Amino acid sequence: MDQAEILLVEDNPGDVMLTRRALKLCPIDVRLSVARDGEEALKMLADSAFRPQLIILDLNMPRVSGCAVLERYANEKVPVVIFSSSWNEADVRATRRLGAREYVRKPITLQAFTNAILGIVSRWLIQIPELVAC
Repeated sequence: MDQAEILLVEDNPGDVMLTRRALKLCPIDVRLSVARDGEEALKMLADSAFRPQLIILDLNMPRVSGCAVLERYANEKVPVVIFSSSWNEADVRATRRLGAREYVRKPITLQAFTNAILGIVSRWLIQIPELVAC
């Protein structure tokens, strides 16, 4: 894989910055595209020239929620991982039913956040057991 394309759907600028920082530690070259809300994500995904290999999707966003994005965008070839601060088990069940491959709760510490992002990439793009952040 020359360069992995990841779509991050996230409205929190701080979480976008932390994700960019974490991906710099990734052992593969990653191009990160960011949609600031679900509506922007759906527009990007409707473009046939845009082909992400992984979608990291927040649930609670303005305009179009993460669950609505999952309902409208069904593509079995592109894994969608929910990365949310919600601890509601109903959210976990609903997103899995809608096709999300994994539900990861956003950690509150910088190192845990970094490890969570690297773990998502490891499981869905690199497919090695676990990455350990330096």
